[in-house]
Amino acid sequence: NYALRDIRLDVETAEAQVRQAWGQLYPQVDLAYSYTRNLKTANPFAGSDAGGLFGSLGFIDWLAFNEQARTDDDPTSDPIAFDEFLDRQRQGIDAAGVTLGTSDNPFSIPNQFQGGVSISQTLFNGVAFQAVKGAQQFKDLSRYAVDRQEQILIDDVREAFFTALLAQEQAGVSSQSVARTQRTLAEVSRRVAQGVDSKFQRLTAEVELANLETSYVQIQNQAATSLNALKLTLAIPIEQPLRLRGALDAGDQGAYLAVSTEDAMTLAFRQRPDLEQARLGVELREINTKLTKAEFLPRVNAFANLNYTGSVPDNRTNLISDPNDPFAFSADQRGFFSSDYWQPSVNVGLRLQWNLFNGFQTKALVQQRQIEKDKAQVAYEQLQAAVKLEVETALRNLRTAQQRILSQEQNVGRAELNYEFAQTRLREGVATQLEERNASEQLDQARLNYLQAVYDFLVARSDFETAVGMPFLARRDDVELTSN
Repeated sequence: NYALRDIRLDVETAEAQVRQAWGQLYPQVDLAYSYTRNLKTANPFAGSDAGGLFGSLGFIDWLAFNEQARTDDDPTSDPIAFDEFLDRQRQGIDAAGVTLGTSDNPFSIPNQFQGGVSISQTLFNGVAFQAVKGAQQFKDLSRYAVDRQEQILIDDVREAFFTALLAQEQAGVSSQSVARTQRTLAEVSRRVAQGVDSKFQRLTAEVELANLETSYVQIQNQAATSLNALKLTLAIPIEQPLRLRGALDAGDQGAYLAVSTEDAMTLAFRQRPDLEQARLGVELREINTKLTKAEFLPRVNAFANLNYTGSVPDNRTNLISDPNDPFAFSADQRGFFSSDYWQPSVNVGLRLQWNLFNGFQTKALVQQRQIEKDKAQVAYEQLQAAVKLEVETALRNLRTAQQRILSQEQNVGRAELNYEFAQTRLREGVATQLEERNASEQLDQARLNYLQAVYDFLVARSDFETAVGMPFLARRDDVELTSN
């Protein structure tokens, strides 16, 4: 059934919402990675005197060299000029085959890599805690909705089945009426041919037969339509052939008739899933109110961050100076993943968030949630009153339908006896064709009235069981409806 399948999907949605709500309390793990190619980097020391500071470092090296030469016992070692010192250093670097960067910004790194894992764990979050309760409540509420939909579906299937069966039975009665009228027409035609009856009698019988045949076609169409309606309720293809088994039978007519209205209402209040659903709806609104009030509380999270940063130059050649000769250099090629370029960092901590004032928005939301709870309570009380009325009406209709069956059973017997008398009198020549046709019509109407009474009783019994919440819950061991 389409409606039942749809509402069962709501339960699956509710279960997913429960998992989502719990997910707010689980650890949150985020992975981030980025790569940046620096095409042009601004010099952070532009406009300051820091450049002169770095230039003076070479001057210090020159002073240290000349001091070493002046105090050295070697007579060939003499101090040299600053420009010559720089030239000899450049020559040594060129001899080592090292190419230094030509960028005007010595701090620019062309390749920047940033990767890290961030872990956060909720220690206290009133909103998340209430959200879990609300999601679980909504799942329970959805399950009760499925239970009630099953009860309603069973009632719908029963009524659709009884309706299709009634239409077939009515078609059978109409077919019997057509057959009787055909026999009557044949008899009248014979008597007209013998000169016993007038042609008027034959014309009257022909008109009556034509009317009955038209009515029979219409009833057959109604039967086919009722059968298609049953197929739709069962969610099977309309083109699927379907044959009904059984006949309209009231069965045990005394079931439930001795049940008092008070007992029926007590059972309904104990078994109706929609009542429990409405009650849970009130509790759900209460949870929503608490969830909104939780906005007044702080939120505490623990966190841990693990990052790995890489600053990798395009030219990874390292210049190594000879400690004994300031003008002798060698080159060393570093790998892409050299520890000189990659550095880890780890930090942990606690984070407290507490909204102290938001313009009374939370207070207004709490008021709205309270109003929603009050409305849910009103809806719950209204449903209780509606259930009482539904149970009382269903029980009254059941008793009325049972009385109609008893009355129509006797009436069918009388109509059958009356038709037999009319046929006998007609054969004996003491009755007219009109009397026989009237008796036939009365028999047809009595049978149709009886079928309608049985149908109404079966529908009323199904409505009563639905009103007290039986079609689904009656399969459970803890539910029993007695008639004492």
